Amino acid sequence: MKLLHTSDWHIGKQIKGYPLLPAQEDAFEQLRKIAKEEQVDGIIIAGDLFDRAIPPVEAVEAADDMLRRLNLEDGFPLYIVSGNHDGAERLHFATEWMKARELHLVTKLQDAFTPVETPEVQLFFLPFFDPLDARIYYGEPPKKMRTITQALERIIPEMVERFDPAKKHLLITHFHVTGSRNEDFERTSETPSTVGGLLGVPLQMFADFDYVALGHLHTRRASPSAHIRYSGSLVKYNTLEIGQEKGVSLIETQPDGFSERFIPLKETFPWIKLRGTLETLRDPEFYRQYPRGGQAFYQIELTEAPHVNGVNHLLQHIYGQVVEIRYPRQTGKTRDPLFSQPQQKLPPEEQVAAFFEKVTEQPLSEKQRKLVQESLIKIEKELEE
Repeated sequence: MKLLHTSDWHIGKQIKGYPLLPAQEDAFEQLRKIAKEEQVDGIIIAGDLFDRAIPPVEAVEAADDMLRRLNLEDGFPLYIVSGNHDGAERLHFATEWMKARELHLVTKLQDAFTPVETPEVQLFFLPFFDPLDARIYYGEPPKKMRTITQALERIIPEMVERFDPAKKHLLITHFHVTGSRNEDFERTSETPSTVGGLLGVPLQMFADFDYVALGHLHTRRASPSAHIRYSGSLVKYNTLEIGQEKGVSLIETQPDGFSERFIPLKETFPWIKLRGTLETLRDPEFYRQYPRGGQAFYQIELTEAPHVNGVNHLLQHIYGQVVEIRYPRQTGKTRDPLFSQPQQKLPPEEQVAAFFEKVTEQPLSEKQRKLVQESLIKIEKELEE
């Protein structure tokens, strides 16, 4: 069995008000061509089909057209789970008749225990969820299943109980999975928080599966092991991803499991990093060597403080889609150590705890820490909507 592993399409996303849909549509056409040339038996979308829980109309229309062409016109089975950016309840509509067309879309935890059966493989689907969803499903009190890891300690064994020993077992899911190969990796997902254990699941959780097709982190270099892998996003979504190669993963059953081969996608709307003085950046001999007029995205770093107003407008007029401008660091008084760079890299929950302890000279109690976790989870969900 041969499958195309993709994730994090984020249809409808904009960067600083600039639409990414033209780049996404171009990447989709390349994906479709690869699927036909490789004669795959199905296409995986491991979460974040959309960029927000309530996507704009043009995003819904674009995604509908893409899935229709893959499934109805080309005849590819589709295997999809909802991610943290998707509105799981809204995506759930029409899933029963979709199955009749081999479009398998799983958005609810209760559907994670019924695999899709093929002659060679059992495909399990685990959509993104938070600890509250698991507690409600299992009817557990708040003191139990406070993290994703604790919930998975119950969920995964139930999946394993349904394994057919004559087949290989593949899991499609959408979490930040950690291992020795990516423990120091700088994440580039759109929601890098580790609040309440929502992210940071240890790879040992999935040891029973022959292959785990992950979504959530936007680069394949974040893959925690040889058989637990991220495909990465189809296009770049922020400046941290400049320099990364985007593509899809072709996975195929082998006697001892699955093989994986990365197939790069051509970047027709490049992300370009420029550095120099404002005078240099405004020099026609300099900027005419770069694509402009909406054909590229730019990160610009100024090496000297500008002495004119409206720098953003000036650079956007020349280069078009400028998504980030970095200014020279200002020297001055020492910052409060609470807000130093190392402190800022802490997860939000730990930042709150550090701030509380600095102000009150007392650590958070277990009850207070629990309230912080639940509050931050609620805020994350509201922001995604």
